[in-house]
Amino acid sequence: MLSLRLARGAHPLVLLRRLLLTAVAGGVGFLLLCTLGHAATHPKDIDGSLVRLAWCAVPLAATAQLAAAIARTDPATGPRSGLAAAGYGPGRLTLLTAVSAAVFCALGSGLALLVFLQLRGDLVGRPVAATAELLGAGEPLPWAAVLTLLAVGPVTTAVASTVALRPREPRPEKSAPSGISHGLPWGIALTATGLALEAYAGRGPAPAPESLFPLPGRLEGSPPGVVGGWALTAIGLVLAGPGLAQLIGKVLSAGRPGALRLLAGRVLQDDAVRIGRPLGVVCAVASGALAAAELYGTAWESAGPRPFGPLTGLGAAVVIACATATAITAGMETRDRRGETTAALLRLGAPASVLRGAAALRTAVLLTVLAALTWAVGLLAALPLTR
Repeated sequence: MLSLRLARGAHPLVLLRRLLLTAVAGGVGFLLLCTLGHAATHPKDIDGSLVRLAWCAVPLAATAQLAAAIARTDPATGPRSGLAAAGYGPGRLTLLTAVSAAVFCALGSGLALLVFLQLRGDLVGRPVAATAELLGAGEPLPWAAVLTLLAVGPVTTAVASTVALRPREPRPEKSAPSGISHGLPWGIALTATGLALEAYAGRGPAPAPESLFPLPGRLEGSPPGVVGGWALTAIGLVLAGPGLAQLIGKVLSAGRPGALRLLAGRVLQDDAVRIGRPLGVVCAVASGALAAAELYGTAWESAGPRPFGPLTGLGAAVVIACATATAITAGMETRDRRGETTAALLRLGAPASVLRGAAALRTAVLLTVLAALTWAVGLLAALPLTR
């Protein structure tokens, strides 16, 4: 009850984040239910159902990452003297945040169930003809499996929120860690290994558009090495994100910088850990989308079968929305953490225009480098299959 009262009295932006979490959790729940519908319609196609279920892990992981980012920026998790006096310390506030995330995700899962049953024709009217086979219309559903699948999203987001807010022991102050400690070499090595694996596995004729990556379905036309290479490339970009952000900050403040470059570079180095990994996820998602566009661009122009189905679009929309919202939330988190520093600089007489200019400079440089990296990785990832 307390978590609902805190949610009701929250800032509109906080409510917007939670509603976004509800929407993406509903998308994940619908994908999981579609997997169950396929299993009910094709009881002998166990491998196909398992592949669809495995693909649902991608949007589920993106939803968990968004839940963790929302938990870190939730004002309800901050210290409150009134709640502390009532016995709600950091541990109980963490529990409240986890319960809040689970409630909003459960709401999305419930809405997904209603839409799923309506499209199947189980509630009112007949099933929608275009989705009858996709959702397993006419086949009985095992309700124990339905409830189990719908519980996956709330439980995962609650665990992710708890882990994001777990108490950490204070560490002694140190200078900004190097890019090596942020995993930049490991990220570069994994990205290069993934691209090399894709190039090796993608030799030979290109696969038919309808046989590669129709999320969350058929993968029989895709060489397993290509899928593994794409996965390694994505992991490498995520690991390299913090180190790359810090390296950009060092380059900005190198030499004999002025106040603008020095402030932009130092702030970017300090925020590398918090914003680097979410931006790495965005790069991984964007490079994958670019590779898919390169692979299937000609298929969309022809009159043949479409390379992507409706579930593909839904899964991609969930992943893109979560990655983008997580990056924006991380940026707002770093801005809030710098509030006291910014106020101190203003009290010391630093012009507000310099602070705005430094923020614009580091944002522009960071986005330019990441956009170029995404474009290069996306083209290299698609190159072996578009020859």
